This record gives sequence, structure tokens and C-alpha cells, in this order.
Amino acid sequence: MPTALLTFIAQAAAPAGTQPSPDMSGTLVWFGAIMVVMWVLMIRPQQKKQKELAAKIAGLKTGDKVVTIGGIHGIISNVKDGSTFVLKVDDNVKLTVDKSAVTLVLPKDVKEA
Repeated sequence: MPTALLTFIAQAAAPAGTQPSPDMSGTLVWFGAIMVVMWVLMIRPQQKKQKELAAKIAGLKTGDKVVTIGGIHGIISNVKDGSTFVLKVDDNVKLTVDKSAVTLVLPKDVKEA
């Protein structure tokens, strides 16, 4: 009986393969490759687009045509020192809008509908 118990303990105490299997290292390589492809195709273009929009928002000036998050089209009539500007929507309608609400800065040659 004691030899069977000692044999069981010896087998349980033996290290169970400390090196990763070849299948696991291949899986990690593929997982890393997929992450790189996702970064190149999805994350990097979005970050570039956000930087371009932030640069356009920082350079807003009077006379620029913009579209806000709510879909309001207008022309900037006054850029304030803080984070707001005055947006002229119609002849007698002016709105104070936060600069972060701008989603699109339209080119100068776009005609109003």
C-alpha cells in the first residue's frame, strides 16, 4: 500500500510539460497577425480622420460652412475665444454652438440648398 501511495505522489508531483505546445505558439502568432491587420484597417484610419477633423475645428473662422451633430447646416458668423462660436442658420437665426458639435467642415465651393 505505501508503494502505491508513493508512486501516485511521485506522478502527481512531476512537472506536466512546461514548454508550450507548437500549436499554441502558432495560435499566438495568428492572433498577433489578426490584431495588426485590425489596427491597420480599422483603428489607424479612424484615428487619422479624428485628427483631421480636430485640425479643421481648431482652424474654424468666420465664413466657414459647417454641419453640426444634429444636422444643422450654417455659416459661422463669429468665432469666440472659448469653445463656442455663433452659427448663422438663416437670415434672422443665429445659434451659439460648441465647437465639439461640428461633424463636417464643408468646402467653400459647396452651394447651400
